[in-house]
Amino acid sequence: MEEGIKKEQRHCTQAPKILRFAHSWCLLLSLFAISAGARAFDYADALRKSLLYFESQRSGRLPYNQRVTWRDHSGLTDGLEQGVDLVGGYYDAGDHVKFGLPMAFTVTMLSWGAIEFQKQIAVAGELEHAMEAIKWGTDYFIKAHTSPNVLWAEVGDGDTDHYCWQRPEDMTTSRQAYKIDENNPGSDLAGETAAAMAAASIVFKRTNPHYSHLLLHHAQQLFEFGDKYREKYDVSVGVVKSYYASVSGYKDELLWAALWLYKATDNEEYLQYVVDKADTFGGIGWAITEFSWDVKYAGLQVIASKLLMEEKHKEHAHILEQYRSKAEYYMCACLGLNENNGSNVERTPGGLLYIRQWNNMQYVSTAAFLLTVYSDYLQNSNQNLKCDGKMVGHEEVLNFAKSQIDYILGSNPMNMSYLVGYGSNYTTRVHHRGASIVSYREHKGFIGCTQGYDHWFSRQEPNSNVLVGALVGGPDSQDVFVDDRQNYVQTEACTYNTAPLVGVLAKLLHLEDLSLDQNHSSPLVASY
Repeated sequence: MEEGIKKEQRHCTQAPKILRFAHSWCLLLSLFAISAGARAFDYADALRKSLLYFESQRSGRLPYNQRVTWRDHSGLTDGLEQGVDLVGGYYDAGDHVKFGLPMAFTVTMLSWGAIEFQKQIAVAGELEHAMEAIKWGTDYFIKAHTSPNVLWAEVGDGDTDHYCWQRPEDMTTSRQAYKIDENNPGSDLAGETAAAMAAASIVFKRTNPHYSHLLLHHAQQLFEFGDKYREKYDVSVGVVKSYYASVSGYKDELLWAALWLYKATDNEEYLQYVVDKADTFGGIGWAITEFSWDVKYAGLQVIASKLLMEEKHKEHAHILEQYRSKAEYYMCACLGLNENNGSNVERTPGGLLYIRQWNNMQYVSTAAFLLTVYSDYLQNSNQNLKCDGKMVGHEEVLNFAKSQIDYILGSNPMNMSYLVGYGSNYTTRVHHRGASIVSYREHKGFIGCTQGYDHWFSRQEPNSNVLVGALVGGPDSQDVFVDDRQNYVQTEACTYNTAPLVGVLAKLLHLEDLSLDQNHSSPLVASY
């Protein structure tokens, strides 16, 4: 497309003593060509589909307005053995365990996107769906937080679940539920769930103030619980260690929760917590090159940086500047501009950020989100990013974020979309039990554990159902992707992969619309 634009412009400029009409026509052709180039990716479609994915991952009794029709009710007895209602929430990936930590991070990121880019999501007509996706998670967290110092951490067992290949509607695996409490604490899980509910309370503040207040009440209790009884949740709930071990510990989650509570309440005590514990909890000590369900430091540092714009935070400027320096370390590492200490994030030959082999796309989507948010911060505060003495403008930061999104959508050596259902060439063999087996609504006959493996897991045909909006693990370090259901390292998708995309896609769509408006209202053609 770019080559076509250059040819068109060259033809126009070579014509000697061109007539005004012809000159106008050339300019018009150039504008159409540029507009066509800018429309290479349909961000509106990608945004719509990314939100649709969360409906595929729903556990519990599905609502009347469920749009993903190949799914049906599931997990309707969750918590029954323990005498608690744990129906609802999300399956995190291609299996049917409800893991609290990644689910909470998913909701935090959906909420942050809805706060940061609310207008853009609303203009795209997707704000209601975004809020529904958030509320499906927070409704579950309210149920799971049964008393001030009790939070149910997990439903299902990863080991037994992985012996089966079944639709969620047919589940025969263990639905054992596990909790954290005063005797078996989990500060990271309590902290992330508090962050999710605090962030969501901001989203619902205007449209549903009662619900917003309820979420805030739970968030405050959970933060107090996590802070008072400090321990990693995987010490108390050992079954998570093989799946979602808390490698970074709980200090990042406690800082993260306190900062979200400050944003939700404007209560100075929460900000003071973030300032007082900045050093001892690693907030201004850890320079990190990943942002994920486990490691929150980079996100925390970005939010702290943004507080510098407000006059009322002047007294904490010294500490907030230190948070900002670590946020900028992350940005510069993603941009490949940390030249002095060799700590840049690796990239594939095709330009994709590459953190690690397993489910690398989760780090790409979170990086694109933080870069986009930070670009806005730079623009609004009229500042540049400083990378080893080099000044980087907000446009360059955003352009790099856009390059990562465009890679996901198909601008890559495989010419493949890693967002399922988007474009004409996307992965069709996602490692996902429900999507791979014939829909329960079409075939209500029971499909057992081994039957699923025998008849559905190993088949070469594409999945029976398209898991629209899922962001799969993605290619290897050389941009190579093998679309095989058994290749779970690359073909499994997770809720926390897609969640950060929502806000970024809305922002890119908004910028594209602005660009088209400016092109359409350009006086270049009309003035002749």
